[in-house]
Amino acid sequence: MTGDRRISRRRVLRTLGVLGAAGATGALTLAVPRGARAQQFGLQETVQDGLQRLFGSRPIKDGAGIIKLDVPLIAENGAVVPVSVEVSSPMAPNNYVKHIYIVADRNRIPIITRATLVPEAGQASVGATVRLGETGDVRAIVEQSDGALLQVKREVKVTVGGCGG
Repeated sequence: MTGDRRISRRRVLRTLGVLGAAGATGALTLAVPRGARAQQFGLQETVQDGLQRLFGSRPIKDGAGIIKLDVPLIAENGAVVPVSVEVSSPMAPNNYVKHIYIVADRNRIPIITRATLVPEAGQASVGATVRLGETGDVRAIVEQSDGALLQVKREVKVTVGGCGG
């Protein structure tokens, strides 16, 4: 039974049961919403500034061996680009994927998604539909529970109006 990655109904029901029990007991906590702050008009943050703000001087290693970033090479409509990230890492209480970030290097606000995970999730994967302002790299950055950072990136060509320009 190695390499069999099908999702069975039993596995889905088990996962939903664990999430339901975690939610009922309070083990699964959602972050308390904080007050929203508008970004100053015209303020832009570079990717390097954003990563420095989030991770400080911690090194980010290549995660090509365990991170699967699924994003189209060509996005005909940059306003609606599906992105999914799957991490092949154990989700044990002492070693798990803590956060998954999706970063679009050429966006005005480059850090576009942060997902927080808990070991009870069972599998580290997220999916989102994002907006890309122009052609550029899309990164998936994974923060492990021990603070280790891994990333993969892929260039996405945005064709405005489907003209390939």
